[in-house]
Amino acid sequence: MCRKFVYGVAVSDYNFIGRSQETKRLLNDFRGGINVILMSPRRLGKTSLVKHVCGRLEPDDSILTVYLDIFGCKSEYDFYNRLASEVLKQTASQRSMWLEEARDFLYRLTPRISFSPEPNSDFAISLGITPKTHTPEEVLGMVEKIAVRKGKRIVVCIDEFQQIGEMADSKQVQARLRSVWQHQQHVSYCLFGSKHHLMGSIFLHHSMPFYQFGDLIALDKIPTAEWVEYIVSHFADGKRTISTALAEEICRFTDNYSAYVQQLSWLVYTQKEEGERVDEADIKQASEDLLATNEVLFMQMVEPLSGYQLNFLRAICAGVTKNFTLSEVREKYHLGSYSNVNRLKTALLERDLIEKEGEELKITDPVFHKWFQRRMMV
Repeated sequence: MCRKFVYGVAVSDYNFIGRSQETKRLLNDFRGGINVILMSPRRLGKTSLVKHVCGRLEPDDSILTVYLDIFGCKSEYDFYNRLASEVLKQTASQRSMWLEEARDFLYRLTPRISFSPEPNSDFAISLGITPKTHTPEEVLGMVEKIAVRKGKRIVVCIDEFQQIGEMADSKQVQARLRSVWQHQQHVSYCLFGSKHHLMGSIFLHHSMPFYQFGDLIALDKIPTAEWVEYIVSHFADGKRTISTALAEEICRFTDNYSAYVQQLSWLVYTQKEEGERVDEADIKQASEDLLATNEVLFMQMVEPLSGYQLNFLRAICAGVTKNFTLSEVREKYHLGSYSNVNRLKTALLERDLIEKEGEELKITDPVFHKWFQRRMMV
């Protein structure tokens, strides 16, 4: 049975919406061996899009895709172990052959395998790659060797790539990666992550190794018209009715952020039984539920903030979007000195709590914005 609305995980097929132009562009890049950098704020569906495109590649494309999430990688060699193990697992001719193929491409391995007790579940590999056993170049070059041996091209899709920017000696790590990757003829890379500001610092600055590494795609929000069609049809599939106007209200409340549209739609959907029609009270109640459901997360976001940082967010919620250094703004919202304002802005940008939109600043997460206005304005 199809789930009507899905959030918190990558979506596909029935629950994947729109992105026709982005899908076409990514498919062309993957088939053409072009590196891709995919950027957007959180909750706009980057992972879903990449997995959707990987699923659209046909066997005659002669392309193998590898997906890995490196959020848990805290060091350079954490990354190398994750990269090597996932490439070997996902390109092995048979599940039972991964170790044999691993030994073909990487010597001096001391692998450990762990299996979940759940039937048909995946297995985890630890290859034991360390600075004493393998150089970065050996590990990074393995992917090209596999592609050549198999007579195929490989696209390596790396989620949460901003972790590279948080490692010790990050710039040197990035330089090592690019120095190998830019010379590979049979492998391309799709790099994306959830921390928009940190991704920007890696890919948008002239002085950084990954500047102009590939096709930079800024993922925008899905238009309201596409969301409305999706919401109305999914309610109808569940024998429930929602008007176009109320579907638009879901989009307005969530500012078209994909994960929130799905979550709020689900909260509305679960209030109704088959044959029933959604009304304005249902939208209002579900919107309150959405704020309540995310409150623990939002509290975790504000707990580490200083009083000055909270005041900066309060100023934005009150309608101030620029000129924060003006004396009247600093005094009214208790932002401290002129130099303190710049420190506050930098700190909040680095946390991805705010973002630049032209010359103005805005709170990144639209639902957090609404929650903050209700709970933190004093």
